[in-house]
Amino acid sequence: SILRELGILLTAIIVAGRTASAFTAAIGSMKMREEIDAMRTLGIDPGHALIVPRVLALVLMLPILGLIANVAGIFGGALMSWIELGISPAMFATRLAEGTDVDHVIVGLVKAPVFAVLIGVIGCRAGLRVGNTAESLGRMTSSSVVAAIFAVIVADALFSVFFQQIGM
Repeated sequence: SILRELGILLTAIIVAGRTASAFTAAIGSMKMREEIDAMRTLGIDPGHALIVPRVLALVLMLPILGLIANVAGIFGGALMSWIELGISPAMFATRLAEGTDVDHVIVGLVKAPVFAVLIGVIGCRAGLRVGNTAESLGRMTSSSVVAAIFAVIVADALFSVFFQQIGM
């Protein structure tokens, strides 16, 4: 469950809360100070200059963070099995190798770029929708976090149905 679902889902939810708000606040602040209008005046496309680099960075980093979460989850499971259940680390490793397939890791990692695009686009889009007031910035920052977390959960559910249908 760590490799297929929990590792990447919990990582994506945490990243959605942190990153969607940061993207919205940064781009929204630029919009409030009319920096985005200045970019357009200079002939710079705000989408290419502001959105694409953020989304690409997230697409690159979320799978890495997901792998770190998987390792931490397995290590935590091994530690708790040893302390609470008396299962030796060697036995845990043996059972893990017997009961785990590479497909589980692939299923988890396939989700990461999709989650990253959802989080990045929702956060940046909310930043571009900020009005000229600080109240608008706060409202859009909060709504981007909620929307990004909701989108990640819905996408995870759709992935689960899809992988069930194809037998993975």
